[in-house]
Formats: sequence, C-alpha cells, structure tokens
Amino acid sequence: MTREEFLRLAAEGYNRIPLALETIADFDTPLSIYLKLADEPNSYLLESVQGGEKWGRYSIIGLPCRTVMRVHDHTVSVTHDGVEVERLETEDPLAFVEAFKARYNVPTVAGLPRFNGGLVGYFGYDCVRYVEPRLGKCPNPDPLGVPDILLMVSDAVVVFDNLAGKMHAIVLVDPAQPQAYENGLARLQALMKKLRQPIAPRPGLDLTRPQAADPVFRSSFTQSDYEKAVDTIKEYILAGDCMQVVPSQRMSIDFKAAPIDLYRALRCFNPTPYMYFFNFGDFHVVGSSPEVLVRVEDNLITVRPIAGTRPRGATEEADRALEVDLLSDDKEIAEHLMLIDLGRNDTGRVSEIGSVKLTEKMVIERYSNVMHIVSNVTGQLKSGLTAMDALRAILPAGTLSGAPKIRAMEIIDELEPVKRGVYGGAVGYLAWNGNMDTAIAIRTAVIKNGELHVQAGGGIVADSVPALEWEETLNKRRAMFRAVALAEQAPEA
Repeated sequence: MTREEFLRLAAEGYNRIPLALETIADFDTPLSIYLKLADEPNSYLLESVQGGEKWGRYSIIGLPCRTVMRVHDHTVSVTHDGVEVERLETEDPLAFVEAFKARYNVPTVAGLPRFNGGLVGYFGYDCVRYVEPRLGKCPNPDPLGVPDILLMVSDAVVVFDNLAGKMHAIVLVDPAQPQAYENGLARLQALMKKLRQPIAPRPGLDLTRPQAADPVFRSSFTQSDYEKAVDTIKEYILAGDCMQVVPSQRMSIDFKAAPIDLYRALRCFNPTPYMYFFNFGDFHVVGSSPEVLVRVEDNLITVRPIAGTRPRGATEEADRALEVDLLSDDKEIAEHLMLIDLGRNDTGRVSEIGSVKLTEKMVIERYSNVMHIVSNVTGQLKSGLTAMDALRAILPAGTLSGAPKIRAMEIIDELEPVKRGVYGGAVGYLAWNGNMDTAIAIRTAVIKNGELHVQAGGGIVADSVPALEWEETLNKRRAMFRAVALAEQAPEA
C-alpha cells in the first residue's frame, strides 16, 4: 500500500488500516514463525487439518496483543499493556463484545488474506447464561477460575500459506498517530529482520520411544458417580423431561512440560480441523478440536454436528468393521439425527427463511484415536444480523448440551460437580470484516498452576449403557494424554 492510498483510506474514516508485507517462507513452518515472533503472553497459533488428513491452506500466528478483554460473570475488564483501562458491570457482556469490536473500522484491502486480525480467544460454555437468564448463575464451584470470555485485540498477525510456502505479515495502524504510515512499515521491517534470525533449538519429541502408560488422573467424577449421573439422566428422559443430555467429567494431572511441546505432540498425534495454542500469560489453552461451533463467512452460517463415536481399529479391516458397526447402531443414529435437528433449529433462528440446508448427512470422519459421524448444516444470515447473533443462537452446541437445550443444561448444572469454564464453549476469532470462525472447545487442555485439565463427555439417550458412556469419555481424552506423555518425555531445551 502506498502512502497516498493509506491517507485516502484515513480520509474515508477508517480508524485502523492494515499494512502488509508478503515474503517467501519456504524455510519456515507456522510453528517456527510462532516461536520466532510471538512466543510471549497474549499470543496464539491457529492451524487446521481438514477431515483429519489434509493440512488446511492457511495458518495464523498472532503476535503478542497489547489490548485484552476479560469477562468474569458480568464484570468486563479491558487492559492495555497490562494496565486496566476500562471496567464495567453489564447484564449482557456479549453486547459489549459487539460494541467493542465496532470501535475498529477496518477496510477490506485487496490482495490480503481473508483473516488479517480481529478479536481472538474464547467464549466459555457459561456465556449461554447471558442469553438464557432462566439458567441463572452457575451453581457449581469454579476451581479453575479462568475468565468466562477472554478476547485479545489481534492487530499484528502472520498468515502462513502452507500451499505456496509464503506468508503475509500484517500490522494494524492507527492513522491518527504521528508518522503512522512510516512507523507501520518500520514495524513490518523489524518483523522481517526477526524472522531471519535462527530459532532457538527445542528438544526433540522421540516418537520411537515406547508409549508411556496413560497417566493417573484426578477426575471430577468417580466412575460410579458418573454412571449414577447417566442413570439419573435416563430417568429424566423416560419421564419425558428431555430427549438427550451431554454430561462430562474433568480429568486433571500434574504437568511440568512446556505447553508448546504439548501442542507439537498434538499436531503429530491428533491433527484436526481446529488446532490452537493460546498463551494467555497466567494460563494456556491448547487444543485439537474436530468440530466447528459456528462459522460465518460472507453471511453464510455453517454448523457441523458431530455425534456417534467409535475407537479406531488396529487394522484397516477392523477399522472398516467399526465404521459399519457405528452406522448400524440405532442409539448412535438416533442421537445424531436429534442433533442434526437441533443444529437446523439453532441455525434457523438467525437465517433467512428457506435458506437452511443439510449439505452433508452422516458421513464418517476419522481421527487418530476415534471416528465420528458428521453432518453439515448451512443457512444464510438474516439481513441486519451479525456473526455475534449467530453465536448467541448456537452457543453451546447441542453436541455439548443436549435437547431440549435449556432443560438439558439445567440437568448438567444439577449433575456436574464443577463449572465447565472453557470446555464446551467456543474458541476462535471475530474478524474485522465481520466473519467468524469458532470451534467447540473439546479435546482441549487448560494448563494453569502446574496442572493440566481436560474434559470429555458423551450424549445420553434412553438406551445408553452407563459403563460404555464412561468408557467413551476415556476414549475421547486418549489422544490428549498420549500427547502429554510425549511432551513430558522431552528433555529440557
């Protein structure tokens, strides 16, 4: 962008303008770029593997963010360079998020990647309480104590093109500042100089070493209590109180490895459509989620229900047999069809009449440890609504709550012993251009104060078998614990 183009955009009223440099980066990887440019608090790395098999084209490296929004219950705090600059109480923190994003008027610049910054982080499961007052405040203890919403103002990003081996470095510039254009270009040049520096060596992750036994974990449930919770849900279902509920257990272990090494191991063992590493300073969120919560791209809403699980087979023949078994399981099919209907209903609340479509129905997607039944629902966002309206309608996913959704969440409050926090919420971004891409926070670790916490659950219907439901939660956490074991075996750098 020339200086004249920059000044023209400023004169048109844009208060933040992206400046960018494009360069070949065929000697780097998204991970090496993150370690060179962004390995500090309030930074992130987002990657994708489509269908569990093919790396997505773009990876996003978020450089350390100076402005961060945190929400606890109804208290909003905004900090800049670690100093609180705004604090308020509000009945609707989601409305504040929308208004806060609207403060940034950013043009769409031809030639730049579709994502060039925005609000990045997570919306926790309990954000539903801002939309559904009937649920009230979470009655359960909150031992993790992480924010209900944590969003970083991502105004400096590197977008890595995995196909072309090139990258865009993008910084957002305030044209009201003195020498804004020149300082923005200087910042880009400083990033390029830093990128050319050698990376500090990290320990190797030895894939040839015998796989360590699963670590002994502390659970929020005993197996007996979890199975009793399943039986209680079945009683509610038989009484006509609900059709499905999705309880979960939190598993916690001591964790002394570097969180980035856990991400490296997950990349290897459990590549998924949504891979993320967030360094929030006092805690980390590291995940490999297979499931979109809601995506809004050019006003097209996408949700992708996943329900129905089997472990992977040891051989191709065994794997195919498990697929056949899964697709012929009446309980799994009934659960999945229920969640397709819930996805259609949630999407329909914010879509143009007649625009909701089921574009894929009950296909199998395979991941490292499990296979799932997956469907795809789309709808055209209603005129006058925004991506945040779609988030309000869909969070939390039916696959993490149940049906009817509000009653299912009341039962979850009754039966689960701790507040869910990040688990079951949304991880991703709200882009400056109005698009949104969020994953359901599953297969996700929260690392804080030397402990790692991962949560897993499953949908309970009338004919669920309690012991099998417990086993399903263990299968779903297996890839994470395998990655933990590998990260912990790494020698110190």
